[in-house]
Amino acid sequence: MRGFPIRAKGRAAAAALLLLAGLGLTAQSAWIPAKAALAQVLLERAFAETLATGKPARPWPWADTVPVARLTLAGRRFIALAGSSGQALAFGPGHVEGTPQAGDPGTAVYAAHRDTQFAVLGLLKPGDPIAVTRGDGRTATFRVTGSRVAAWDASGVDPAAIGIRLVLSTCWPLGAVTHGPLRLIVEAERADHG
Repeated sequence: MRGFPIRAKGRAAAAALLLLAGLGLTAQSAWIPAKAALAQVLLERAFAETLATGKPARPWPWADTVPVARLTLAGRRFIALAGSSGQALAFGPGHVEGTPQAGDPGTAVYAAHRDTQFAVLGLLKPGDPIAVTRGDGRTATFRVTGSRVAAWDASGVDPAAIGIRLVLSTCWPLGAVTHGPLRLIVEAERADHG
């Protein structure tokens, strides 16, 4: 029975290591959503400053992007950043480079992570409203016309399409935990003329 206390200590140490590993994994999985939520508070302040002064305001001194729009959809508001790099998407939706501003002719495209802001895309149905307030203070209202799933490199989205359109895109399926080649694409058309 002399080995019993040593085995018990070994089991206790193993249990403690497993507990620490579990806590570490839990903290890591919560980091991206927590960062995105905190960033939205700072982005909201910077966007308010942009609207008040007419000049792009950085949300924090070392930011390499600026807020360019406020998206309102599914009862939620999100500040979108200029660009769709991984660095920008870590903090909020990004206005995809090479697409027009929302409300201008063509198709404005915004992308975000499926486990942060654009988890709500699965709630949108045809006819649902989406409002986009731009950095210049103009607001354009859109109505969802539908959604579809496409390969990331075969979306069929044309930024120069005739009309005034909006596309919101995120990875598919929404509940997945690994990267994949598919994207959920929510399409909308301009509902107002202001």
